[in-house]
Amino acid sequence: MRRRKPDPAAAAAPDDQQAARLAALKLLNRRDYGARELGQRLAERGFAAATAQAIVDHLVQEKLLDDSRFAEHFVAYHANRGQGPVRIAHKLREAGVAAELISASVDAGSADWRRRCAEVRRKRFGAREPGSWAERGKQARFLTQRGFSSDQVRAAIGRDLDGE
Repeated sequence: MRRRKPDPAAAAAPDDQQAARLAALKLLNRRDYGARELGQRLAERGFAAATAQAIVDHLVQEKLLDDSRFAEHFVAYHANRGQGPVRIAHKLREAGVAAELISASVDAGSADWRRRCAEVRRKRFGAREPGSWAERGKQARFLTQRGFSSDQVRAAIGRDLDGE
């Protein structure tokens, strides 16, 4: 088993700005973070809340940390994994992204989400439309749990069984 080298930022004082900046940059090197999420991560690593907030503010000013970029990448990643706009928007709210940025990046009314919903249904259940109400309900529950709206689910499942 390989041992990790000790992190010098972990042993630093809670108000050490340089160590906090280094820890923040190491985190950002791996993936994008939202401002609130990065502040929480720094606090978890033992830095004072004021120090963490100062570093986050400084990184935002330097444009190394951007909530709109984080939201765009988050939406693209989760949409490619087959998740719908409702679920993605909920996760972004949990991450502390502003409501304006969420609505701008998710755009749940877009026709692209209907296409994605149909692709997810086709990938999971095949190209054939559901033949019974039970199968239709099963597919609708699956797509709803993935985070698609009822309109998107109805469009993906296809025509009604009654022929309407």
